[in-house]
Amino acid sequence: MSNNSFNITIFLIGFMGVGKSHYGRLLAKSLNFKFLDTDCVIEKNEKSSILDIFQQKGEPYFRDLENDLIRSGLPNDPCVVACGGGLPLQEGNMGLLKSKGVVIGLFASNETILERTNRNKKRPLLNVPNPKQAIRDMLTERVPKYLEADISISTDDRSPSDVVKAIVRSYSKYCSKLDEAN
Repeated sequence: MSNNSFNITIFLIGFMGVGKSHYGRLLAKSLNFKFLDTDCVIEKNEKSSILDIFQQKGEPYFRDLENDLIRSGLPNDPCVVACGGGLPLQEGNMGLLKSKGVVIGLFASNETILERTNRNKKRPLLNVPNPKQAIRDMLTERVPKYLEADISISTDDRSPSDVVKAIVRSYSKYCSKLDEAN
């Protein structure tokens, strides 16, 4: 599907470590779309890392930056957007994302998330004495919201190309249904 016949922005949501940025880049390349990572855009705009923003200004400040970014009109062209894990949790954001494109929830097991995030000490919400428990607690709170996505894809025990193919198939079916409805 290199010549994408659909021009609907894809918002990838899910918990940290499920692969939103990794698979998002591969997906964007596959669809000939631009790729945006909300965390990277915020870091660039703030001239500061997410970790530093959390430490210096706090999580509420960071969440306001996420809200402002999505409400500002980003993106203005169809693209693949990797959303920060907390972005869809905020009041009204899931509806806003759905009004701007298709929302795809990526999921992975607690063990996979722990394994993937253990390597990265730049995750402020997991820089705690018991990250395994923190993951469990946050997933309990967040998964119901993530399940509101238009499409859900598991990234566990799958190759990157398999995950991207699954997303492209689901995206194509979703867009076809939209075309049929119009």
